[in-house]
Amino acid sequence: MQVPSPIEYARATSVDHAIALLERLGEEARIVAGGHSLLPMMKLRLASPEYLVDINDLHDDLAYVRFSEGEVRIGAMTRHRELLESDTLNAVFPIFRDAERVIADVPVRNRGTLGGALCQADPSEDLSSVCTTLDARCVIRSSQGERTVSMDDFHRGPYQTAVGQAELLTEVRIPVRPHGGSAYAKVDRRAGDWAVVAAGAAVWLEDGLIVDARVGLAAVGPNTTGIPRISSALRGRRPDDEAWAVAGEIAASGCAPVTDGRGTVDYKRHLADELTRRTLLTAAERAAG
Repeated sequence: MQVPSPIEYARATSVDHAIALLERLGEEARIVAGGHSLLPMMKLRLASPEYLVDINDLHDDLAYVRFSEGEVRIGAMTRHRELLESDTLNAVFPIFRDAERVIADVPVRNRGTLGGALCQADPSEDLSSVCTTLDARCVIRSSQGERTVSMDDFHRGPYQTAVGQAELLTEVRIPVRPHGGSAYAKVDRRAGDWAVVAAGAAVWLEDGLIVDARVGLAAVGPNTTGIPRISSALRGRRPDDEAWAVAGEIAASGCAPVTDGRGTVDYKRHLADELTRRTLLTAAERAAG
């Protein structure tokens, strides 16, 4: 039996210190925050870093929900529990509370972070679907400065992101638009499990018509899946069952699930259809209310 190599550990005291550690330690270094993504992968030998850079001391600097210049800014170290309990955030984007209520269990929600969830880049991960639905942008920092990428560009494949070796995801920015509503729904095999299929939806209304709508699906492809055709199909329509049926059909045909232990392709396409209809209906009701 091969004995695993010892892992060296460093605790960052600031964002700049964390980046400097990543630069010095090289490609074999990994960030650990809540640990609920990386540590299970290490136990399964799916990840074997030589160095761990702990950023938990950065919580005070990178855990926040702020409104600034027409957008919500959320620090990457904001924990699931803090997102769930933020009345300010959920008054604007109730999709977060919908999603957080079905993410894992209390211990995971107490420690896991927004940044860790997004950087895991698991195709079944819930907050990636939420951020895709809300057209979020991710702020990535290095010793050279900051850059901002869309969610479409942030996830580059299963478990692959735009965050480079000596870079750190520091913030997520979400535009705030008037007359909007959002919702999230998930089907799983047991409470807190990875999704069989999940859907997030956001709808914006004006004069009783849909001015924009977005849908983000999880667990139906190699990445979290945005469905741009839904947006173009719903603009200018009334928010009714006929519109939701059109969107559901587009979602079912526009995703790419595979048959696995959670279900068949046909079953997952059915769920994509049904959950898209449900979340769009709820989002529209919230927008109208």
